[in-house]
Amino acid sequence: MTVHFIKEVDYLKEMILQLSSRVEIQLEHAVQALMTRNVKQASDVLEEDHAIDHAEVDVEEECLKILALHQPVAHDLRFIIAVLKINNDLERIGDLAVNIAERAIFLSGKAMPSTGFDFVTMAEKATTMLRESLDALLRQDLKLARHVRESDDEVDQINREMYEQIKDSIRREPQHVDALIHLLSISRHLERVGDHATNIAEDVIYMIKGEIVRHRFERYGERDGEDPDG
Repeated sequence: MTVHFIKEVDYLKEMILQLSSRVEIQLEHAVQALMTRNVKQASDVLEEDHAIDHAEVDVEEECLKILALHQPVAHDLRFIIAVLKINNDLERIGDLAVNIAERAIFLSGKAMPSTGFDFVTMAEKATTMLRESLDALLRQDLKLARHVRESDDEVDQINREMYEQIKDSIRREPQHVDALIHLLSISRHLERVGDHATNIAEDVIYMIKGEIVRHRFERYGERDGEDPDG
């Protein structure tokens, strides 16, 4: 590897880290706006989405430039491919934050059902998955990437519980059906954040091991860093 190539890869890491930080903040602000009925904060999330879209394009262009100029191979090539895919997942998480903010604006003017919904815990778990998946990328930490992948079950379970709560609330308080449907959508959006964080973790596993693990669990032995084939 040339010194120039190493500098460009380091710059790319910085770009993807900055994008992930902005997306994480977007998600946190969207959930805060929902819980506090803060229309201004929700509107700020909508406005920031344009900057995230531009940052996503910048990362993609940087990846393509490195591929064209340096033609990396092996691990370096897998890293660039992983960043390209992760970049798309981050942009989608930004879109999900916008969707949550839009529903927060709608719900700010609506009477809410008496039952409280713990979106904060769900959002914290999804955000933690996102943060850890990016840490796994930057540190090339296989164990952490696997941990993120396993954590997705927790977010899925909360989403199922939220669905049951909202379904019961619709029966008890049908006058709030519009608000409850929006709350159900928010739960689904947060569950999708967890899915995208899982995608990132799986791309990290691909980058490190050169194996595609989407749609399957790794074989026994692989999870502990062993070679099951000896």
